[in-house]
Amino acid sequence: MEQNKKSSIASIRLTKKDTPTVAHLIQRDCDIALRDLKQDSYFQPTDDDNGPYALELYIEENRLIFHTQNNDQQDLPYLVLSLTPYRRLIKDYFMIVSSYDDALRDGKPSRIEAIDMGRRGLHNEGAELLMERLTGKIELNINTARRLFTLICVLHSGKAHILR
Repeated sequence: MEQNKKSSIASIRLTKKDTPTVAHLIQRDCDIALRDLKQDSYFQPTDDDNGPYALELYIEENRLIFHTQNNDQQDLPYLVLSLTPYRRLIKDYFMIVSSYDDALRDGKPSRIEAIDMGRRGLHNEGAELLMERLTGKIELNINTARRLFTLICVLHSGKAHILR
């Protein structure tokens, strides 16, 4: 997998149809994922080699929409993924964020460490699922997929009640 600036995300925008208040830790995760994706990502649509790419992510009717533009600002075909396979992972993400917040307030380092390990495992699982579902459409590396999984969860914040 060749990694260069042409195969990267130059800009990313999250478009939320509803804008509920996002918890502090979720907003922090979002900010970190956005920063990291801009600094270091591998994102290569299969039918275009004119990157780096501008990416817009949004959710519509329980579907994740990837709107990608190449370096010439040409729209690539929209990519639509059902969020159903992510239901459990997204629900677990919000549970872990809540547990992590509680552990920080309680000041228990061993509990924080255990939750953080679970969080990493959850992100790996979400990243692997995303990479699998994008096979033949967009090539990603594991770190890019992990950060995009975080953004999928962030987009779903305020909708967690639907996942129960």
